[in-house]
Amino acid sequence: MIHVCFGLYDKAERYSKFTGTTLCSIFANTNSEVTAHILHDDTLTQDNREKFLTLSARYNQRVNFYNVDELCADFIAELDGLFPNLKNSRLSRGAIFRLLLPQIFPHDIPKIIYLDSDIIVNLDVNELWRLELGDKIFAAVPEILSLHNSARAMREKFSLCRDEIVRCEDYFNSGVLVMNLNILRTEFETLLAGIVFAALNPKYFDYADQSVLNYCFSTKILKLSTKFNRFIANARMDSETVAQKIYHYSAGNLGYGVGLDADDSFNLLWLEYFAATPWFDVQTLANLHKVILRFHSEMKNSMRKISAAMSGKTRAFIVLKSNFDSTREIFSVRSDEEIIIVENNMTLKDLAARIKSSQGQKIFFVMVPNFSFDIFKELGIVHGEDIVNGFEFLSEENGVALNTYPFVRDM
Repeated sequence: MIHVCFGLYDKAERYSKFTGTTLCSIFANTNSEVTAHILHDDTLTQDNREKFLTLSARYNQRVNFYNVDELCADFIAELDGLFPNLKNSRLSRGAIFRLLLPQIFPHDIPKIIYLDSDIIVNLDVNELWRLELGDKIFAAVPEILSLHNSARAMREKFSLCRDEIVRCEDYFNSGVLVMNLNILRTEFETLLAGIVFAALNPKYFDYADQSVLNYCFSTKILKLSTKFNRFIANARMDSETVAQKIYHYSAGNLGYGVGLDADDSFNLLWLEYFAATPWFDVQTLANLHKVILRFHSEMKNSMRKISAAMSGKTRAFIVLKSNFDSTREIFSVRSDEEIIIVENNMTLKDLAARIKSSQGQKIFFVMVPNFSFDIFKELGIVHGEDIVNGFEFLSEENGVALNTYPFVRDM
């Protein structure tokens, strides 16, 4: 019997379908008996519970449910107290549930495969299950393999590596784990110490439970190849075709993974498994129609607001040197319109001073990826009045693809 586990926190009732799609990919590709274990709280609805049962019955497999709020009430309350912002974090509260596995599962289950819900298992999961862990606590894929073996990129992305608390080559991704429960049960005090460390040092809690697990156990893992945890973003970048791998549709942001573009083979892969679940039904199409209407309305409202903001003002542009020429061409920038080229030595304070000097007279189109609009608000510059995101005006013809994840999320 193969045991797989998921952590499910579904406050908006939109997340269960992702877990269900991952589970469907396992059932569809695995010949062995599988029992799925779903750790959840009161956000799991009866309707979604029934859909999980329907899915497992369809493939003659099993699913068990564990309400962590009931089974581990004191521990969950302590976690919520240590990390009060977790429920509002971009990181799922459900991911934290995996820290409870040694306490919840019976001792006759010696190991388990834990998966995030942005995963497609496009192979027989028995290939992962039959790995011998020996004295290792986890089998996992090191993050450095997904960052092209760049220690510099590791230090930039992960605070534990930046401060050399965890070696770059040892830091692992927790989205796909084979967990040695026999050993992990004996290390629960170590795990508790890691949770306390993260609470006292929030800068090291940038990747929630993954940060805790790496702090505690980074030197005790069996390192796997990216075949067992291949990020979709990297697969697309390397122009890969779909293969027998475990695909991870997110590097912290599902919006860069799943979409509706069926010309993308990885989107199509996810959609094929989703369409085979009980979550894909008539209501799904009705929900998609609602999303399209909302998107259309939001676009119209945005255009109206920009038009009002432009009244009595002239255009100006904030660009990187690398997109100077393309911005001039796409926006037909006139010779009398200001263009500010953001240089490496230009501080936010300098840029804010340039914008504020023209406040009320110009509206700036920002053509800088990952621009800190929130920071500028603190400096008295209003997004939508003084500055706008210029990329929102570009189409696929300009090299900016439509992110259709919001359509998938709300289906």
